[in-house]
Amino acid sequence: MRHTTAAVWSAALAALLIQPVGATDLLEAWRAAERNDLETRSARAAQRAGEARRGQATALWRPTVQFSGTLGRASSDTATRGAQFSAPGFGQSSGADFITSIDDGNATRWMLQARQPLVSRERDAQQAQLERSADVADLQWQAAQQALILRTAERYFDAVLAAESLRVLRRQQASVAQASTEANDRFRIGDLPVTDTYEAGARAQAVNAQVLAAEMQLQLARAALSDVTGLPDVSLQALRPADDAPPSTSRPLAEWIADTQLRNLQLRQQKTATEVAQLEAAKFGALASPTLDLVAQVGQDRLRGSGDFGAASNRATNALIGVQLTVPLYTGGYRSAKQEEALQRVEQAAADADRGAQQVAQQTRAAWLGLDVGAGRVRALTESLKATLARRDATRLGRQVGDRTTLDLLNAENDASTAELALLQARIAVLLDRLRLAALVGQLDETQLRAVNASLDGPGTR
Repeated sequence: MRHTTAAVWSAALAALLIQPVGATDLLEAWRAAERNDLETRSARAAQRAGEARRGQATALWRPTVQFSGTLGRASSDTATRGAQFSAPGFGQSSGADFITSIDDGNATRWMLQARQPLVSRERDAQQAQLERSADVADLQWQAAQQALILRTAERYFDAVLAAESLRVLRRQQASVAQASTEANDRFRIGDLPVTDTYEAGARAQAVNAQVLAAEMQLQLARAALSDVTGLPDVSLQALRPADDAPPSTSRPLAEWIADTQLRNLQLRQQKTATEVAQLEAAKFGALASPTLDLVAQVGQDRLRGSGDFGAASNRATNALIGVQLTVPLYTGGYRSAKQEEALQRVEQAAADADRGAQQVAQQTRAAWLGLDVGAGRVRALTESLKATLARRDATRLGRQVGDRTTLDLLNAENDASTAELALLQARIAVLLDRLRLAALVGQLDETQLRAVNASLDGPGTR
């Protein structure tokens, strides 16, 4: 008797302890996640890297200037025969020979070169590729922000459901412990058969096991939420059944699907990826081969040392400004092979885009149905909970007067707990489908999250 009473008080006290104090709402959890989530940090860095590609695209058509210099040891033999020679005071001579030789002398070479691209189809395609790649990075960043909202909401509601499950089970634990105590007391005075004590004891142990599992699930759920938010020991507000049923979607499914084809971030990424693949193929076409550049360069080669004829020095300075036309005549089949590969990549990207459109349409249909049907499901479960609670109360009274057995009461308690959690799950599912549908049309933002957060309330009190 004393042990059972202690268990009742222990379960009641534990139920009080799990009530959130200074609870963190969904908006606060999301803002914390924005500062802490590792996936978001990675996506932000990727977006900044993608933005740098716009600078690369612009730089492709700017002039380039480079300087090169060489210092080393070199040898040189120069022989010129049959030359005509003339100099003041020496007259003019034909058939002159000039021979110089430098062995292991000091050699220097420098060159300054500037190049301005004028015509290049390949550069045009490359510039467009870089700009499209930067667009993809922006879309990926937007998708990462939406994914963070969804991920935070899912983990938040996982923790909410885990906390509510534990609260309901502990309340059921206290009720079953009380029923077990009453069964034992009435058995001692001969008012109940011994089977009632066995049934109550068995159910009490089963609920104890469920409570232990729920405690573990709550710890895991809160740890997962803590990972994404960085908040230690996060306490949460649990959803409480609202007086009004959640609204269903007011737009037909066909309009939602049409919107996703235009606005869905995943589909926009895949469409841009197809354009990038097409530009890659254009880089290796025949019209993209010739290039025309404006070039200017100045340089000097110098060699100084001693050779077969004594000390010698050679110096050559050159300067050039003009246009340079480059036409690849034969590349061993490399360009045609690269073009064939790129064309197949275009086919692959187009197929991926079509498959993505199908998947997004399926996801939109599932979220729309979940939101549309979910409202009616919540209403039905609300009525079911009312009926189940009324049945539980009636069963308690019937057991006191002997019209119901202990097993009937235990079953009624279990059904009431199950109905309460089923209603909570249905409400959470509607809220998540609401967020998922907004994400599918690329409109999931703080406004949408704030609307969902407004529907949250304190912990359940039944």
